[in-house]
Amino acid sequence: MARVIWKGAISFGLVHVPVALYPASQETHVDFDWLDQRSMDPVGYQRINKRTGKPVAKDHIVKGVKLDDGQYVVLSDEEIRAAFPRSTQTIAIEAFVKNSEVDFVLLERPYYLEPLGKAQRVYALLREAMHDAGVLGVARLVMHSKEHLALLIPSGSALMMDTIRWPGDIRGVEDLQIPPAGKNANKLTAGELKMAAQLIESMTVAWQGDAYVSSFDQAIHQLVSAKAQAGQAYEVTAVEEPAQTAGLSTSVVDLTQLLARSLEKRGHLDRPGPAASKTRSRTPAAKKPAARAAAKRKRP
Repeated sequence: MARVIWKGAISFGLVHVPVALYPASQETHVDFDWLDQRSMDPVGYQRINKRTGKPVAKDHIVKGVKLDDGQYVVLSDEEIRAAFPRSTQTIAIEAFVKNSEVDFVLLERPYYLEPLGKAQRVYALLREAMHDAGVLGVARLVMHSKEHLALLIPSGSALMMDTIRWPGDIRGVEDLQIPPAGKNANKLTAGELKMAAQLIESMTVAWQGDAYVSSFDQAIHQLVSAKAQAGQAYEVTAVEEPAQTAGLSTSVVDLTQLLARSLEKRGHLDRPGPAASKTRSRTPAAKKPAARAAAKRKRP
């Protein structure tokens, strides 16, 4: 079972859903560690001055940002800490977008969101409402002292969160020799297009993710297993750092009332909804999202 790496709450409008964040992916490729052949001790990376080739003490190392002209600007640890986003325990949904509007190239790393305390009903409400509307939630959160852009995705019984790359991090194709878009621009004939379509159709199958594995990793794992069974394994002492988690406070909320107040703030409430049962949720105090620019979505 994966360890929880973050605790906080999803916020949309005035509604908060206390959740725990779990990694939804795992590294299955072979990871080679450096070892000292003489003692089987782990070998780390040494800080070396690239000009002199001599080791540099940690106290003498500063952080510099390279400018376009090759010069560097040095920033102190205090200046860097001041620029960090303030720590928050909130996944703040700023907008909802249609599933088809997000380019897959932005996707980075998936996580599972698990409801905490008595937030099961609110969690299910958000998941089902998003699924019915065919939307993804665009959110921001701070994790490991770094601000992330993320998507909330209803997936089966789970709400998933996928961190995504900032659009400015994706390079353009202007400097690449890529043929222009369009059939006519490339003088493609009807016959060529028909044959290509037939070939694609003949190779089209239902997606089965389990059918795709790394042949290199399999070969290495088999080799490692054979050597281990032959007694060619060594004890190596490693140091692990404990994971840090954050606590949450508790408060009592009326879900229907919070939804109604959220709609009132956006000017979309036609009439008050029916009374609903109260539910308790564990949530920290949250600030309003930085931007609420999503247009009113029609349910499909």
